[in-house]
Amino acid sequence: MQIKKNDTVLVTAGKEKGKRGRVIAVYPSNNRVLIEKLNMIKRHTKPNQQLKQGGIVERESPISAANVRLICNKCDKPTSISRKTQGDGTRARVCKACEATLD
Repeated sequence: MQIKKNDTVLVTAGKEKGKRGRVIAVYPSNNRVLIEKLNMIKRHTKPNQQLKQGGIVERESPISAANVRLICNKCDKPTSISRKTQGDGTRARVCKACEATLD
């Protein structure tokens, strides 16, 4: 998976199509990402130690990683990502549009 935590992404499919957001968490085993304030759901919860009263809680739900595209910091466009090896042997994510490194 080429998307990491704190990346800015654009949603390309689903009810949140066209919206941008920051990635809060990445779930590579399920190929899903959690985006800040997008794909909100209502969860009915019972009272517990953390939530004394219980009730309806709104929170984010994961979106498939196939439905988001990374936004380049330099050109500010949704882009594909390639991997290039640096001079010191490390691999970095590179924007295919402007060739800027994203790491």
